Amino acid sequence: MRDSYAEALAPCVLCLMSRADVQELLLGDPRIALRITETLGRRLLEAEQRLADFALKALPQRLATLLASLAVGQPPRLFRPGQREVRLTHEQLADLVGTHRETATKVLNELREAGLVELRRGRVLVLDVAALRAWGGD
Repeated sequence: MRDSYAEALAPCVLCLMSRADVQELLLGDPRIALRITETLGRRLLEAEQRLADFALKALPQRLATLLASLAVGQPPRLFRPGQREVRLTHEQLADLVGTHRETATKVLNELREAGLVELRRGRVLVLDVAALRAWGGD
């Protein structure tokens, strides 16, 4: 896996394990093996969906779909439970949908003008997840 890499979007702790250690862990506790299998299956479905979106959707729809999916994983805001906050910069969002930051900013401004998001420094406030999904064609 020398050609593989990962980039953290937030501070994290990494734990390195050898192949033998992972095998021992999985064989030693079926609950862990099941949990990892579920996680890998979910991530595979997400990757397939992103690939389909990239191939079949225009950039505004890809960005709206991405924001909606990221927002669902966030806790609701305390005094506005329908709103969710996505803590990514315009550049990070652009990288995730395969475009330039300037283009992503233009699309984000269109979403803001449509009343679907509010733009803040280093984050996007999703005002209506369902409407954003509809914008994305989901």
